[in-house]
Amino acid sequence: MTQTHESNSSSHDLKHGLKSRHLTMISIAGVIGGSLFIGSGSVIYSAGPAAILAYGLGGLLILFIMRMLGEMAVLNPDSGSFSTYADRAIGRWAGFTIGWLYWCSWALLMGWEAYVAGKILNSWFPLIPIWIYMLAVITALVLVNLQNVKNYGEFEFWFALIKVIAIIIFLVIGSLAILHVWPWATPSAQGFTNLTSQGFMPNGFSSIITALLGVMFAYIGAEIVTVAAAESDNPSREIRKASNSIVWRIMLFYVGSIFVTVCLIPHNDPLLKDATWGTYSVTLTALGIPEARHIVNFVVLTSVCSCFNSALYTCSRMLFSLSKRGDAPKSFGSINSKGSPWMGVLVSCSFAVFAAILTATGSMDVYDIFMLATGTAALYVYLTIACSQLRLRKKLEAEGQKIDFKMWLFPGLTYAVIFTIIGAIIVMLIEGTYFKEVIYTSGLALFIVVLGLCAQKFNWGKEQQPELDQEKIPG
Repeated sequence: MTQTHESNSSSHDLKHGLKSRHLTMISIAGVIGGSLFIGSGSVIYSAGPAAILAYGLGGLLILFIMRMLGEMAVLNPDSGSFSTYADRAIGRWAGFTIGWLYWCSWALLMGWEAYVAGKILNSWFPLIPIWIYMLAVITALVLVNLQNVKNYGEFEFWFALIKVIAIIIFLVIGSLAILHVWPWATPSAQGFTNLTSQGFMPNGFSSIITALLGVMFAYIGAEIVTVAAAESDNPSREIRKASNSIVWRIMLFYVGSIFVTVCLIPHNDPLLKDATWGTYSVTLTALGIPEARHIVNFVVLTSVCSCFNSALYTCSRMLFSLSKRGDAPKSFGSINSKGSPWMGVLVSCSFAVFAAILTATGSMDVYDIFMLATGTAALYVYLTIACSQLRLRKKLEAEGQKIDFKMWLFPGLTYAVIFTIIGAIIVMLIEGTYFKEVIYTSGLALFIVVLGLCAQKFNWGKEQQPELDQEKIPG
């Protein structure tokens, strides 16, 4: 499993069109989602200022996950990323299962992202129904992903840049208010008063645990850069850069934003948990920014479009990889003249189109049931990454393979991550807040596992790429 393997990987039919600046912004966009601008408010409302700890601890887990994934990806960049590594480390059923579970979660999420984009556009221009806007967003981003991968990189670059600029402005204005030098802030939205006025941990330690469970999902998407890097000129270098820089991105964007908010806004402000407002809107309004909600809605619109764009890209590449390994229909690996897996792109937007149909018929509530199936998919992906790294690292060390980019404190820290994720899933079942999400996602995962075991037993599709079996590293 060396870097020379890259030329023989499942991504050899994909064109290398992503530049370093694209991957830098893709890695940033992967971490920043709409949950930062809106969803973090409910976390602050429930946990109080101690939400800082929840986001910090959740970020620490992602740091370890990205380091483990980076170790495998530097040695063998591949468009299938962790699904390919699970296939080689654990078995075909594992690569099949996590690949399809990941695809399902992102494909379902695209429908929700399109709905949010449609709602925002409809709030500005109400004459056109939401479902029309949804179809417009879906069509536009499908066309982007059917082009050369450079187009995807350019769109993500500008989408991410808007988010980064918005966050930096928020942090600067918020910091000035904390220092009492922002003249337009309301008297209560200045200084550090709200950080401790009602207690740093007003709802007890259990609220932090509950918040931490929710925060873990906020960071899903950080792994996209390891998929995209396979289509760059120097995948290993870009993966190293992204893995090393994730610490400051999380600390600055998430922990920094939460710190500013809990300093300036009382944690029990009911607007924080109101999805029509969100964290940034509440804070900027208190700081005297006119039309703050519309400004934030514009940023959220770019954020959800960015998320949809990344999800469509990742889903199409995952289908491409699964197809090349014989775990998806052969047609899903079809490449057009632009180097895009066009069939994977079209298939991956199916749930988004379904969401538009539900919206048009006034039945979008039904989609909430499907979204439950994505609830804990991130944790299963993280668990698979950790288990794959554990087995591959032991195998490579036994063979005397040189590993330049390593997971720290191996194997102790890897085991700690595995036990933490398993513990989190158990706590979710016992605590109850995310009980349905665990059950629905686990049910979907179990169904895919059964399909994967059948695929392995009856050797479905492996005749498509028999040469891949020779490349597989035995567990």
